[in-house]
Amino acid sequence: MEIIADYREKRIILELSKKHIKVNIKSLISADFIIQSKMLEGREVLVGIERKTISDFLNSIIDKRIITQLISLKENFNIPILIIEGEENIYQVRNFHPNSIRGMLSAIAIDLQVPIIYTKSEKDTAAYLETIAKRLENKKRDVSLLKSKKPISTKELQEYIVESLPGVGPTLAKSLLKKFKSIKNIACTNEKELQEVEKIGKNKARKIKEVMEKEYES
Repeated sequence: MEIIADYREKRIILELSKKHIKVNIKSLISADFIIQSKMLEGREVLVGIERKTISDFLNSIIDKRIITQLISLKENFNIPILIIEGEENIYQVRNFHPNSIRGMLSAIAIDLQVPIIYTKSEKDTAAYLETIAKRLENKKRDVSLLKSKKPISTKELQEYIVESLPGVGPTLAKSLLKKFKSIKNIACTNEKELQEVEKIGKNKARKIKEVMEKEYES
């Protein structure tokens, strides 16, 4: 097991060394910690972890730094994770309106789709890093993407398939099927036509077409 850590994370590095975990210390740009793993097919997966104390997290809301950092995290790693560390009441550390904090946390979880892990201390953060690394080390097996084996109608199956596309939820899946009538038509349409559907912008259309058209890597 090896964890790559930014050289500034000295206290966490010390806690990891106490657990006899190999730490590769580097100057990192887009994360505080990196954990590497390989899937069954041999594809490398990179987990990028950004660590913030509660105080630093609140400061990063003010200067919008947190958004920039997490966007970079998503662009550079397969699995981005944000760790918020500390036992203080996040709503009482600074003179922040609670809705500002709730809004940012909601944006991170929903808009950016970055998981948030809350830890109590540096020791707790190190324990989480160890757990994540061990989980990635465990032997992986292929799992079905279907949620259940119960029979579903053709209409439900069509919605389910379209809903699996990037950035597409239940409502948008229905909108796409209503406009283009079939999954085949959705696959054959171009990015410009996809953008005619409400809530599909340029980036989302591009990602949908990429999934539809990119050759499968066996």
